[in-house]
Amino acid sequence: MSMLPIFLNLAGRNSLLVGAGTVALDKIGSLLSTGLRLRVIAPEARPEVRQLAFEGKLEFVERRFQTSDLDGNFLVIAATDAPDVNAAVYRGCVERNILSNSVDDIPNCDFFFGSVVSRGKLQIAISTSGESPAVAQRLRREIDAQLPDDLGEWLENLGALRREVLGIHPRGEARKALLHQLAQRPHCASATCPSRKLAHAPLLEKRGTVALVGAGPGDPDLLTVKALRLIQTADVILHDDLVPQAILQLASPSAEILNVGKRCGTKTITQEEINALMIGYARAHRSVVRLKSGDPLLFARAAEEMAALTDAGVSFEIVPGITAAFAAAAALGCSLTDRMSASSVTFSTGHHAQSHNHAPLPQIEDTTRVVYMPGRDLRLLAAEWLSQGLPPDFPCAIVSHAGQPDQQIRSTTLAELGELAPVPAPSLLIAGWTVRNTSAVTCPVVGVALTSA
Repeated sequence: MSMLPIFLNLAGRNSLLVGAGTVALDKIGSLLSTGLRLRVIAPEARPEVRQLAFEGKLEFVERRFQTSDLDGNFLVIAATDAPDVNAAVYRGCVERNILSNSVDDIPNCDFFFGSVVSRGKLQIAISTSGESPAVAQRLRREIDAQLPDDLGEWLENLGALRREVLGIHPRGEARKALLHQLAQRPHCASATCPSRKLAHAPLLEKRGTVALVGAGPGDPDLLTVKALRLIQTADVILHDDLVPQAILQLASPSAEILNVGKRCGTKTITQEEINALMIGYARAHRSVVRLKSGDPLLFARAAEEMAALTDAGVSFEIVPGITAAFAAAAALGCSLTDRMSASSVTFSTGHHAQSHNHAPLPQIEDTTRVVYMPGRDLRLLAAEWLSQGLPPDFPCAIVSHAGQPDQQIRSTTLAELGELAPVPAPSLLIAGWTVRNTSAVTCPVVGVALTSA
């Protein structure tokens, strides 16, 4: 059953703690910090509990629990070492519709205490629904170590600035966009703070934009900084089928994410429909990221999309990405332009790779050939290259899922290329003498090396 994570405002609320021993004392500090009115009932109490009562921070009643003690309370905690008492407290709370927690007693709990990381008014609570408080505490320590110490002060300044924005700007998309922009910026209490000047400047109506963004080969660590920022702040993401979930998960929870991919000849959406989606969302004042695998300007039909956006009067920008050829070369450990064996590089796709060069070939070709989407059956391509005069021992390598954790590499020669078993798509073929001495080539025909960029 899924739990509802909520933060309760308990200031001034009547609450009851049954028990006054060590376990109860561990809860008192967090309870009192909320500003609630706490009553503690127990036949015995630790000296610390009695001292808090003496200081007026809580009320202590020295006797055994009675069911009538539950009346009038908003929240009840049972923290005794007697299971029957804890169960009686919970049953009484259920009858009265009072939220109750029995410490370390999962069946008798309506809610669980989270392990909390705090920075001023920022609170991050971790819960395992009572299964393992130790895990929650470990995660709390790890998160605490990663958060800056001045985050609470920054949030306080941001909160004050937000209230100023709400007071001077009317409700609308422009104000919403400004608040999101301010949440990305540094803040200070100074009247000359650049963020404060931005907050008080006249609002400009938010204009829809489109960014053609390269997602790279699939590893989130290989995204550019600008690509990451645009993905995280986009209102709409229109992505190719090859963009992995690990990158899509970086998007804002409020973003609309649509798969507009076309793979293996299967077209569930036309290019014209994709163009219409980009234009329509932009005209609705949304920020759109057209997310493409690899680089948006290489075999990604960006020219058609740019033409459509230009004709529609929609502004756009292009954010380059690491193309799969570079990730595959990195996986192989080879230079695409090794000065001893390759003075040029050609890029083609599988359906254009054949017959791309009818000129007579030198005895030793000095070009590295990169073929995107070479297909599952490589016999036709191999036969075409052999007919062009490339030697049978021309080195070749197929890289599947380049730069991703499930990357595969198969190394062979042109003579054996057509006999290779298919590898998972997307894949890429690199062929050339520069491939011959690569670090990942460990077997001449069907050796598979699993690596990650």
